[in-house]
Formats: sequence, structure tokens, C-alpha cells
Amino acid sequence: MAEPHTPPNRRVILAGKTISSIVANAPWAWPLIRRPVTRFFDSAAQGWDSRTGSASSERLAALASAVLEVDRSPERILDIGCGTGSATVFLAREFPRATIRGVDISPAMIHEARKKVGLDPEARIAFREGDASQLPFPDAGFDLVTQNNMPVFFGEISRVLRPGGYVVIASSLGRRTPFSTPESLIRRKFRRHGIVTTGTGAAGAGTWLVGRKEPQAR
Repeated sequence: MAEPHTPPNRRVILAGKTISSIVANAPWAWPLIRRPVTRFFDSAAQGWDSRTGSASSERLAALASAVLEVDRSPERILDIGCGTGSATVFLAREFPRATIRGVDISPAMIHEARKKVGLDPEARIAFREGDASQLPFPDAGFDLVTQNNMPVFFGEISRVLRPGGYVVIASSLGRRTPFSTPESLIRRKFRRHGIVTTGTGAAGAGTWLVGRKEPQAR
């Protein structure tokens, strides 16, 4: 019998949405809350997969549905806020010719994610610690940027995404996802950074949005 997954309580949902709102509307304030957010995820890393069902088809349904909207096979993928790497490993299966990088602010989460590299015999996946507000990657380095249940750092996503590349924003529990941002705000902020929304949808309990960076966008 499958172990029941623990849904986020009201307090966690409220905290996550508050942090997501700060990142979207006042990113200058992120350094003030970065350390406690990191501590929270460090403390939660061990046993995260079993508690949240992060690798389950239900929790990955929105991401799985969204990547079907990407009309070209990416060569380089970045998974922001990769956590324990469940979504990163899923992406490796979906795009078997791509190299994939997972990045997360929590060292403990990255430690757990690296345990999954054994599932990737061709070593196409690599994980590293990094802050989504200052991604440790060069400009225009990725064809596809994804994130599942994460605040959105719009400027950094645009910076590392090549012109013509795609971005996927997924929320596995829809409005009940703690770290989620309203679709209307995502659309508006991305538009300011030269990323046009090409599709939205729902799958299981989750929701998703796909955007494409305009070829002429910087």
C-alpha cells in the first residue's frame, strides 16, 4: 500500500504564497528572507519525497502536460528549484537527448538529488547549489527552463533562456501550491521581459503555463 502524502497545511500555503508575492513584486527584498527559506528546505530535505510524493505521477502531472506544448526538442534544460531532483529526472526521461541541470538554494536538497544520478547512466544530469535570483549559468544558455512549485524570478529566467526558447511554470497543486504565483501576474511580468505566454492548462490537481522568449528579445 502506498504511503499517504502529507498535504500542505494552511500556514505553509500562506507562507509560500507570501514569499512568492515578494519575489514577484519586490525582488529586492529576497535577500532578507533567503536565509530562513534555505534553512526550512535544508531541514525538510530528508524524507521529502515520501512525505510529499514529489516523484508521483500526480505531483508531476502539470509539468508532464506542459512540456507537451514545447514544439521542439531542447538540447539544454535548466530545472530551477529542483529540490530532490524528481522533476529533473522526469525531464531527462522526456528529453533523452538533452543535457539537464538542476539548481536549488538548499545544500541538503542538492545532496538528496545527487543520490538520483545513478538513475542516469549516461550522466546527462548534474545538480548544483545556487540562488534562483542569481543563477550560476551564462546568458542564453538554455533552450528550456522549467520550475515546479517555485517563486518566479522573471529577470533571471529571461537572462538564461535563449531567444526562441521555452519556459514552463508548473504548480502541482494548483491554487493550493504554497510556492505559486497567479497566472495573470506571470503573464504580465514575463511580457516585460520579452517572454510571450503560448499556452496554459491544468492536469490532475495542478496548473501550468508555457512561455516562449521572443527571438529579438535580449
